[in-house]
Amino acid sequence: MSPIGKNTALAAQFLKEGKLVAIPTETVYGLAAMANNPAAVLSVFEAKKRPSFDPLILHFHSIDAIHPYAALEDGPLLKLAQQFWPGPLSLLLPKTDLVPDLVTSGLEKVAVRIPKQALTLALLKELNAPLAAPSANPFGYISPTTAEHVKKQLGDKVAYILDGGACEVGLESTIVGLEENTVCVYRLGGLSLEDIELVCGKVELKLNVSSNPKAPGQLKSHYAPKKPLYFGELKSLLVQYAGKKRSILSFGEIEIDNKMDKVFDLSPEKNIKEAAMNLFAMLRAADDDNKSEVILAQQLPNEGLGRAINDRLKRASV
Repeated sequence: MSPIGKNTALAAQFLKEGKLVAIPTETVYGLAAMANNPAAVLSVFEAKKRPSFDPLILHFHSIDAIHPYAALEDGPLLKLAQQFWPGPLSLLLPKTDLVPDLVTSGLEKVAVRIPKQALTLALLKELNAPLAAPSANPFGYISPTTAEHVKKQLGDKVAYILDGGACEVGLESTIVGLEENTVCVYRLGGLSLEDIELVCGKVELKLNVSSNPKAPGQLKSHYAPKKPLYFGELKSLLVQYAGKKRSILSFGEIEIDNKMDKVFDLSPEKNIKEAAMNLFAMLRAADDDNKSEVILAQQLPNEGLGRAINDRLKRASV
């Protein structure tokens, strides 16, 4: 199994050798390869069993480091970058020839971001090259938010797991691009629509739910546990699945009659940021609970990060 530690020099050595390293970010843990090494990038797809038509995100340590790889010009996307980087924002930009087609699944644009995580920023500066890194989980399964999550599900596929502790945000980055001078959001995530619109005005939602994604994380079925998950208004779900042994993802305290139910409260104080931070860890715990048959997930208020949480739960549901 892979060693876990905080040694960025060792992580850099493995990456330069073409091996895979799990990296912490403020969103989720990533499965990283040197972006300029197509063979290493291919091994990311193989380790995750990720389809090659689902593109990857490139991680950088600074805006200046992005310019040789992607065109970030004056305009609303640059304003977003200056406001929210480092942070849970990915920008979909025209790529240069330095980006292998494998990274973008043959598309002309590449998603890039600067993570807000000290160890990973130090690693990126040491490498002075971008890392291609989707979430460090088997394709379609729950994203990892701790080093132990990575070790449990991909521990034999990576050379090293860089341990940055629990992820601060807990949701993947929000992906934003530009189409005909309109700012478009392709994936909801750890940066809210409200925050984005404060900087660049009204945005258009383009949340793909097909098998032909324009950006990472757009597939209809994603982030899913092994157990069937049902998502919606909780009272209705409790009635509908009354005869089942249930794990329940709630947002705040709920009343239950069945003592066999196991409740995983995303935030007792109904704090959306806390719920986002706890989402994947609690979803994983619910999936691991061998006493339950199904997972019932409560729909959160559809505002702020609640939109992104609802999006993840909807994609994880049957």
